[in-house]
Amino acid sequence: QVQLVESGGGLVEAGGSLRLSCAVSGRLFGINTMGWYRQAPGKQRELVATISGTGRTNYADSVKGRFTISSDNTKATVYLQMNSLKPEDTAVYYCRIVNSYDGYWGQGTQVTVSS
Repeated sequence: QVQLVESGGGLVEAGGSLRLSCAVSGRLFGINTMGWYRQAPGKQRELVATISGTGRTNYADSVKGRFTISSDNTKATVYLQMNSLKPEDTAVYYCRIVNSYDGYWGQGTQVTVSS
């Protein structure tokens, strides 16, 4: 069974950094896009960043210049480097991987940024 295993969340002070990882535990072929979403309490889930199989990236305006998405396609792993964190970044972060047949969600990892 395919599972996406997330790690790297935690509590940091404003201005700090975290690096999130999301790895596929099973075999998954034909990956098209990998990305990260986040959901803050009382708000809808929103797109943070995506990266295509060719390396094309896309970012939400709120994180441009601070976050960097990257991937290792051989390992089927996606990363999110988060710098200059703000309290507004506090949310549960979910990874998302889409292949030719389906889409998969990670279990979510909490990121809390104190002021």
